[in-house]
Amino acid sequence: MERRAQKHLGVEPSLLGFGCMRFPTLEGGAIDEAQAMAMLDRAYQSGVNYFDTAYFYHNGKSEEFVGRALARYPRESYYLTSKLPTTLIHSLEDAKRIYAEQRERLQKDYLDFFLLHNLNGTRWREMVDIGVVDWCLERQAAGEFRHFGFSFHGSYEDFHEILTARTWDCCQIQLNYMDTEEQAGLRGYRLTEELGVPLIIMEPVKGGSLAVPPDDVMAVFNTLRPEASASSWALRWAASLPNVMTVLSGMSTMEQVEDNLATFNMFQPLNEEEKAAVDRATALFREKVRNGCTACRYCMPCPVGVDIPGTFRLWNDWAMYQNKRRSKLGWKDMDDDKRPELCVSCGACEAKCPQGLPIREDLVRARQELEML
Repeated sequence: MERRAQKHLGVEPSLLGFGCMRFPTLEGGAIDEAQAMAMLDRAYQSGVNYFDTAYFYHNGKSEEFVGRALARYPRESYYLTSKLPTTLIHSLEDAKRIYAEQRERLQKDYLDFFLLHNLNGTRWREMVDIGVVDWCLERQAAGEFRHFGFSFHGSYEDFHEILTARTWDCCQIQLNYMDTEEQAGLRGYRLTEELGVPLIIMEPVKGGSLAVPPDDVMAVFNTLRPEASASSWALRWAASLPNVMTVLSGMSTMEQVEDNLATFNMFQPLNEEEKAAVDRATALFREKVRNGCTACRYCMPCPVGVDIPGTFRLWNDWAMYQNKRRSKLGWKDMDDDKRPELCVSCGACEAKCPQGLPIREDLVRARQELEML
């Protein structure tokens, strides 16, 4: 198993990390512990030594299960990461209470990595203001966790603010070959490289959207590696970035475990021909978008509250990836007061759109397609 030693941290994590948020489940939603244990065992026996969980995963059950599962292995043989749920924390007392609950669930004397979960600029400033960051540093100094970092979902500007605010041991961002300009993106990756902050990649397969691409995209990959899965291309793209310490995969089946092990045992970075193939695949994905919304938000605010860019983002994602589960969830979770059916066809948005998009017509089309889900 490929490992990327971080000598200044004294760790040598596996390049493939086991993300513990998508275990197989039983009817009713509980973790299928028998299958999940077998998957963890297979990964561990093949050299995976980095396991990532969090307070929220599996409705709060992942930490407890992962703690029990890893208790069967020598403690020094693996790295365990969990995360403090900043969306639930609005006082230092909140942080102390939830952290105590996490330690009780995990049943470990120490964690190897502990992250502030799901930061953006607003949550980062709140964590500083209420003393959570200083308190975490006290917990680190006490030996309760060895390395301190954060996971991130926000703008590049927010990422720059957080990453440069102090010296971090690591950070975790969403990055894949389709999202190079989303959130922290490749600009954020380059900043971690410049500052020497080891990077953990999440969503390398975009929540499964890159696992089963359209036939024309898969044909590009098959020309060079007919035996390789689409997921392996996405994982190799992320892992080919030299400042990446670990690439997380939220594995749900033993087949996914085996495929990922095949990718990372004797890992081969993308060569120039393969990088060109990924660029071609990216272009083919983008050709499938329904409209050219760039999310510039010139059309906003809508007089009746419709989230125009959000609607088009969902619509375009569905058109590109045909990921029914992900698109259905996004459509279902859209706030009632932002839905496209509220449009009164006033035309104010079209007068301001620099792309000249037929927004009113496209909102109708988007609604019709997404409602089919």
